[in-house]
Amino acid sequence: MTERRRADVLAWARSFAEGLAPRAADFDRNERLPRDVIERLAEAGVLGATVPTAWGGMGLDPLAYGELTEVIGKVCSSTRALLTVHTSLVAETLSDRASDRLKRKYLPDLASGTRIGCFALSEAEAGSDGASVTTSYVRKGDVFVLNGRKKWISFAGIADLFLVIAADGDALSAFVVERETPGMEIHPMTGLLGNRATHIASVTFTNVEVPAENLVAGIGVGFSFVANTALFHGRYSIAWAGVAIGQAALEEMCDYALRREQFGVKIGTHQLVQRMVADAVTNIGAARELCRHAGRLRGDRAADAVMQTNIAKYFSSTVAQRVASDAVQVLGGNGCWSRFPVERLFREAKILEIIEGTSQLQQLMIADYGYKAFARRTG
Repeated sequence: MTERRRADVLAWARSFAEGLAPRAADFDRNERLPRDVIERLAEAGVLGATVPTAWGGMGLDPLAYGELTEVIGKVCSSTRALLTVHTSLVAETLSDRASDRLKRKYLPDLASGTRIGCFALSEAEAGSDGASVTTSYVRKGDVFVLNGRKKWISFAGIADLFLVIAADGDALSAFVVERETPGMEIHPMTGLLGNRATHIASVTFTNVEVPAENLVAGIGVGFSFVANTALFHGRYSIAWAGVAIGQAALEEMCDYALRREQFGVKIGTHQLVQRMVADAVTNIGAARELCRHAGRLRGDRAADAVMQTNIAKYFSSTVAQRVASDAVQVLGGNGCWSRFPVERLFREAKILEIIEGTSQLQQLMIADYGYKAFARRTG
């Protein structure tokens, strides 16, 4: 992609975000992302941002995609979540792991936004632990038969295609399942802490027959090869989402601190408030650079890209939560009121510490990497 095209995409994103900002609170309140928002993303080609041009996508490089994610995520986390789920977890994963036959069947529609995709891994008792997946599959001739239930599936309420992880004993496999397939039931979920407008639902599979050609990558590699690829892409998007929320919270905090007076002075003159602002500026800058570093490694297909993406996701999500919490503190009572954006930013930031691998899981993986990379070898 040329620099001019990249600049045009980001300019479009900034213009789109400007119009989106006044509506974000309503999306959160109504717990739905309106169809016109999805259509505008589709018309601009953004839903196929990371899909290669050969399959109808934009072919956006990782750094530009990260910046796009930040621009949109800064004003509306639920709209950004559509990119994370549809573009990163589903379309980009199929681009990497699906057969050419499966790509021809689904990628052009995903890239154009004609069909919306969602990633069905989580269950009531299974998240990052693939061994706990109970949704099952058995092969019967030229179809696979799926039974089970998925939970907490973002955009399942409106998705046309489901990238489903299922198990046959210890063999986890991945399948593309179309919404219209008999035996599928979608149950919307409401009242969540954050990501309220992402059409979250549980999905029940009752003797759902999936064509054998819709198997992704092969039997038994659904977690190690497909789900891990999806999570790699998703975590990169979430890392930039943390930068977006942190930046938005910082701007709200600074604006309020320079306007609000207590005891005859602006609260921004108080050193303890200045400390929160200084920490936020520093940490958000550091998180953004970690994301850029991960993006460059992804673009180079470097071996260290996966771990550096984990590091960026862990750091930026914790920074987002800390900065959003400080923003609520600076705004006081107003920070606890939905009329002010920081209340929503605080809720959305917490979600980032949970999805695509909790902060605690990231710490375990990063610590293991640290031992291998930095322990002194003696003897």
